[in-house]
Amino acid sequence: MGEQMGLNFMNDDLQKRIRQAMANPQNMGELANADAVGTVGNSDCGEMLRMWVKFKNENGKKVIDRATFQSFGCETAIAVASLATELIRGKTPEEALSLKSEDLAGELGPLPPMKIHCAQLVEGALRSALDPAAAEPKPTAAPAPTQPALSPTLQDSFSKPKEGVKIVFLDP
Repeated sequence: MGEQMGLNFMNDDLQKRIRQAMANPQNMGELANADAVGTVGNSDCGEMLRMWVKFKNENGKKVIDRATFQSFGCETAIAVASLATELIRGKTPEEALSLKSEDLAGELGPLPPMKIHCAQLVEGALRSALDPAAAEPKPTAAPAPTQPALSPTLQDSFSKPKEGVKIVFLDP
């Protein structure tokens, strides 16, 4: 029972930190003349995040001057993106790419399992912006495991009728 209460306390604490980040989100919106743009979406939950990055030259090396984001997602994704865009400022692209999801969540601390995908969304958008080739899914050389074919949907039946099948629309 005490462990259960501890989990609730951590969740309340996390919710408080998310509310604080949401009260004043940093770097929200499109960045004009960005040097890099990355977009990532999660079809499972319908979230999408786009990140813009602008570089500058500092002591002979390319570093991130500014990063902004737009999110169609939950408060946790917005809070993580807000913190991450601050965290990566002044880092080289390589340094920023070395950050993991849990690093990007920064001050929010460890996220519960059901919210880890929010930080992964931010990490994916950052990777998409800074290293687009690595963010693209690579075709695998190994053959895909054989799985039973999925049953066609009703829409598939209409859009790709089988030979010899005639669709007749009835008058209302």
